[in-house]
Amino acid sequence: MSTENFYSDLPSFKNFLDITDSERFVSVPDDWYILITDIVGSTKAIEAGRYKDVNLIGACCIIAILNIAGEREVPFIFGGDGASILIPPSLLVEAKQALLGTQYFAKQEFNMDLRLGIVPVLAVTEAKYEVKIAKLKVSDTYSQGIFTGGGLTYATQLTKDSATAKIYNIKNIGIPDKADFSGLNCPWEDILSQHGEIVSLMVMATVNDSQKENYVYRAVLEEIYQIYGRSENFHPVIPENLRLTLKNKNIYSMVKINGQHINYLQKFVLVIVIKIKMLIGAVLMRLKIKLGKVDWELSKNGLVANTDYRKFDDLLRMIISGNMTQREKLVTYLEKNYRAGKLVYGIHVSDRVLMTCLVPVGVGREVHLVDGADGGYALAAKDMKARINLASK
Repeated sequence: MSTENFYSDLPSFKNFLDITDSERFVSVPDDWYILITDIVGSTKAIEAGRYKDVNLIGACCIIAILNIAGEREVPFIFGGDGASILIPPSLLVEAKQALLGTQYFAKQEFNMDLRLGIVPVLAVTEAKYEVKIAKLKVSDTYSQGIFTGGGLTYATQLTKDSATAKIYNIKNIGIPDKADFSGLNCPWEDILSQHGEIVSLMVMATVNDSQKENYVYRAVLEEIYQIYGRSENFHPVIPENLRLTLKNKNIYSMVKINGQHINYLQKFVLVIVIKIKMLIGAVLMRLKIKLGKVDWELSKNGLVANTDYRKFDDLLRMIISGNMTQREKLVTYLEKNYRAGKLVYGIHVSDRVLMTCLVPVGVGREVHLVDGADGGYALAAKDMKARINLASK
């Protein structure tokens, strides 16, 4: 029996707290594949101020796959410096070419090395790990894959461990494979927190029982709601703080994405065209003018609804807007449970978020990827690894 539409046919739920309900999850078919991408040396790149480039390449991996998937839904998780994506077997050949094209693009345009892994789900389940998935309905146009069972984490390890990397990793050999990044856009300035701080948070339960894990994650989420209030109170993106960018560096990044196969003169013209569009859009947004079918205020509200500011892939990831007092309360709670052996966590603090927009051409679905500025998830992961290492001593 074909598993092609496995994810598309999966029923969805709306309450994020339900990610702690094991009954919501089902096993991913063994004939599917896990695509793992991440930038080698991303931490050093971020410390050198290149966090936007790192995020952009991670987003390129996702849009390249979404564009070959077309109407077919494929689940993915954006991790800041890379992504995890699940695909059916029918997309494997095209997906490999798209990823190699993205790898070539990352090296040529940004001088960054993109690690690519393709791991069969069967290889994970045969190692006694599970790849279980549920489907969270974020908005009317975007549903998000939620992963548990340890399988994604194990697949990631296979691509990084020197003993197995040569089996599962793929590498461009200098042939410029093409990738389609149509629909990827990053037209926004960094978005200031409505409360002063942006917390990039990662939490992983360390108890050895799935039911106990669910209790840990549910307790963490309930503590977050207790401290920060309703989700709209700590949402990192609000329409009032959205500003279209006019900065040359941001526009040059858009030119690199949209002008892969044009000459320097054409790129120069494209820079001017994009600047004019940004300027007109900024004026229309400020004056709240509707032009043709584009209502900027409605567009901004829809954009906020489709952000991926909370997600789960064997661990909890959230981008939270709050103040210093709230963050200190959260850290006190997390530290107490870390010392009790229930979880490990990582945090990075900034005052703003960056957002990359993915709107696959002709599909009608959109998602807006958010991460904390100045390092976000990547530096939160570094913080979490330090606690893991400390706990193991």
